[in-house]
Amino acid sequence: MTDLLHNLIINSATQRPEQVALQHKTSRYSYATLALEVESIAQALLDIGLERDERVAIYLPKLPESVISFFAISQTGGVFVPVNPLLKSPQVGYILADCNVRILITAKERYEQLKEMLPQCHDLHTIIVVNCAAADLPEGAPVNCLAWEALRGVGTGRRPHRRIDADMAAILYTSGSTGKPKGVVLSHKNMVAGAKSVAEYLHNSPEDRLLAVLPFSFDYGFSQLSTAFYTGATTVLMDYLLPRDVLKMVANAQITGLAGVPPLWNQLAELEWPAEAISSLRYMTNSGGAMPKTTLARLRTSLPNSRFFLMYGLTEAFRSTYLPPEEIDNRPDSMGKAIPNAEIMVVRDDGSGCAPGEPGELVHRGALVAMGYWNDPAKTAERFKPLPGQNPALTLTEIAVWSGDTVKMDDEGYLYFVARRDEMIKTSGYRVSPTEVEEVIYASQLVGEVVALGIPHPTLGQAILLVATANQAGELEPDKIISHCKQQLPNFMVPHAIEQRDALPRNPNGKIDRKLLSGEYQNLFD
Repeated sequence: MTDLLHNLIINSATQRPEQVALQHKTSRYSYATLALEVESIAQALLDIGLERDERVAIYLPKLPESVISFFAISQTGGVFVPVNPLLKSPQVGYILADCNVRILITAKERYEQLKEMLPQCHDLHTIIVVNCAAADLPEGAPVNCLAWEALRGVGTGRRPHRRIDADMAAILYTSGSTGKPKGVVLSHKNMVAGAKSVAEYLHNSPEDRLLAVLPFSFDYGFSQLSTAFYTGATTVLMDYLLPRDVLKMVANAQITGLAGVPPLWNQLAELEWPAEAISSLRYMTNSGGAMPKTTLARLRTSLPNSRFFLMYGLTEAFRSTYLPPEEIDNRPDSMGKAIPNAEIMVVRDDGSGCAPGEPGELVHRGALVAMGYWNDPAKTAERFKPLPGQNPALTLTEIAVWSGDTVKMDDEGYLYFVARRDEMIKTSGYRVSPTEVEEVIYASQLVGEVVALGIPHPTLGQAILLVATANQAGELEPDKIISHCKQQLPNFMVPHAIEQRDALPRNPNGKIDRKLLSGEYQNLFD
């Protein structure tokens, strides 16, 4: 079958119809059942007028209806827009208006939160409400309101729109604390190529059970679905309140694969893992930021039979690199090499290649390069640019993603993250990587979580500010932290000040919100 996203389910339903595809609490969907549900909802969407390339937003927690919606929209020829369930009404309204959403799939209580801003979404013509009887649908809605359950089996036979793998499949909005979020447009080819590549190096199989704890609006979170469905594995859906709940679910559901971001891993590393979780977990993956070495060491001690994959990615190209677990001890600072079916280059500002050890910008080429930002040619041109060093005999220009991240490559081709260009600290004439400062402080075990920021300073240009939470003992002692830094770092890298917080703010994808913190302390040294 062609490489269209919804065919991942159809293929697995053909090969192993009785295999459990999706689990949510006590509900289980086999691949055969899931394929039928997707077909039914796809037909209903066509019947209410969904046209080719029109956008459908899903604003729900992790429910089977969310998953069915994504793949049903794909099957119709529409484009799905997962909206992070943590977003509030103004952010949701911006996304609905920005990409001209025609249909919104949500829950009744979420509709109540959104109803004041819905009249501003001029393209919206239908709202589909899950877990709601037709008699209980919201009254006075500005558009047509339908109950999810009423959609099933009412098809008129309208055929799906023709699709090829180069067509749009999804728009994922990147979270941002400054400015408006950007909608990254992904093709069917992008999403299927990502599933194949990840499944290859993680060695996924039908025996795997993947726990989906990250939001589906995050490409890393959605990957748990696409990778599982490509290989015929099982995905277990979970919205957790406490980190300890994740460990319980790993144990109870016999999870074999767990994906997380550094703030979650920092919390899980402090906990005692149940014996059932230790025996079932085959691998763990990290993306969305550098994993502190002390956190990784604790996890590897707690889970001696699990393999840990350190990865780097960006929404504009999904995933770029991974470090094989067997290389962690040899090169613990490395972000690895390119994933299958991708090429990664390190280039200077003029596009020429960097020498080994020379910092430069990471440029990604290949099937995972997205289709640009939705309706934003200026920002697209900043990030999606001609491939450096392309053979001049090829008259059509290949477009690559220029990441904006500074990295370096060693003689063996392994890559090392330096910093995001906009996060590099420029102090006393030196360029300082915040990650390097943070690693030294994590190693001291004097903090729980920490962020190093460059804050404007009248004489230094920027001074290094640490924003930290207390360590496991409930203590934060600035004098000890500064003393430790003076022993481990050159003077220009020693923090100028330390601010204590009870918790560090997160963006909707669970990452520490550096930009928000930086904005709060911009005038600290005035």
